[in-house]
Amino acid sequence: MARRPPVYPFTAIVGQERMKRALILNAIDMRIGGVLIRGERGTGKSTAARALAVLLPEIDVIADSPFGDDPTLPSTWSDEVRARYDAGKDLPVARRKVRFVDLPVSATEDRVVGTLDIEKAIQKGERHFEPGVLASANRGILYIDEVNLLDDHVVDLLLDSAAMGINVVEREGISFSHPARFILVGTMNPEEGDLRPQLLDRFALSVEVRGIAEAQERMEILERHIAYESEPEAFREHWQPEEDKLSARIAAAREIVDQVAYSRRDLYAIATLTSSLQIDGHRADLVILKTARACAAFDGRTRINQNDILLAAELAIPHRLKRGPFTDAQMSATALEEQLDQVMSEWGEGDEAGEPSEDAEQQAVKKKANP
Repeated sequence: MARRPPVYPFTAIVGQERMKRALILNAIDMRIGGVLIRGERGTGKSTAARALAVLLPEIDVIADSPFGDDPTLPSTWSDEVRARYDAGKDLPVARRKVRFVDLPVSATEDRVVGTLDIEKAIQKGERHFEPGVLASANRGILYIDEVNLLDDHVVDLLLDSAAMGINVVEREGISFSHPARFILVGTMNPEEGDLRPQLLDRFALSVEVRGIAEAQERMEILERHIAYESEPEAFREHWQPEEDKLSARIAAAREIVDQVAYSRRDLYAIATLTSSLQIDGHRADLVILKTARACAAFDGRTRINQNDILLAAELAIPHRLKRGPFTDAQMSATALEEQLDQVMSEWGEGDEAGEPSEDAEQQAVKKKANP
């Protein structure tokens, strides 16, 4: 069997900084909820997703579990591992690379969530579960190309698991659960049809990618791809120091992301921003906060700042803006920055962690009452 060439290095991808940052932030905190990458073909969407899996630090798993259970988090263990632990059996630990799971557009619900063998349960009283895609993807990357062509019900299942971090399968009064926390990466070409607004909202972050127009960068892309195709091993080796540096930075950010602090002023800024833009529901507010904390952790900080909130908003808000019948939902980074500056100025003077001024509160109420 011919040996596969090494995956194209993440750090060798030219441009597309917003896409790369969205992927990195999800790698730092999988609880963010995934990223949807929309753009024309040939813009490096799948290349970046595959490269991220190779870049991520290795993980400890319970060796013989098909679910990749984390030995340090018993509260997340699958029913199978918990039963073995309760029975006093050994749980050997192994170290492995993060998995990259590619979900085909033709995937069915059973293929995604797994199946329970009802016949065996009835006849022998045994609970037997056949793992699906979600089991393989736990603590890894689940990649869906052309997600807009996937059955809406299957997309819903995937997004539910990405949000809750658990997969529960119930059949005929029998249930089985296992951890299903992963980085969900969906890609699509808008020319082939869009996702329903309800599904768009379920993706935490969204990035629009386009082909690079600048001649110098296009030439750089050509040179790197020629070098990669000619000698893939040597090309990978050349970029390995940069890969190791970024991998270590992500690992360090993962260690401190839960320690990143935020003030009431930050929460007020996020809530007022989403309210003034008439964003439905509260998912966007939570996504912005989680993303801002990951931004701070990536920079080695333990407190979020206005730039973190701004970047998080740029990734979390545009695909949630309401669309009119003859308009496309668009909002520039400059417009978001101006909006955020206005919100911050309304807070008033004094302690950053204190309450907003009376005027600011009144203005926020007026915005909600008269959007």
